[in-house]
Amino acid sequence: QVQLVESGGGLVQPGGSLRLSCAASGSILSMYVMGWYRQVPGKQRELVARITKSGTTNYSDSVKGRFTISRDNAKNTVLLQMNSLKPEDTAVFYCKAEFQDYRGWYLEVWGQGTLVTVSS
Repeated sequence: QVQLVESGGGLVQPGGSLRLSCAASGSILSMYVMGWYRQVPGKQRELVARITKSGTTNYSDSVKGRFTISRDNAKNTVLLQMNSLKPEDTAVFYCKAEFQDYRGWYLEVWGQGTLVTVSS
């Protein structure tokens, strides 16, 4: 069984910064794509940023230039550095990992979510 544990959410003023962290543990043979998504009530969950094992990144247009995703392959962790936060960034942020387990199965797992609130 594979689990993702997220941390780093909280309340921040507009223009401030937060860093989210997500650590994967369990039966992981190889970790492929790791990413961050967010969701607000009444809307679909949307991609914020994702990063492949080789380091290729993709960002939502709404966060380009403000957010930076990175990962530590040795530790199966992914970070999201969020700068210049805006009230419209307020959401529950979810970590997602795509991996291969020791049975050879390709799977994906989600974290429990961490709330980010941007407000003065």
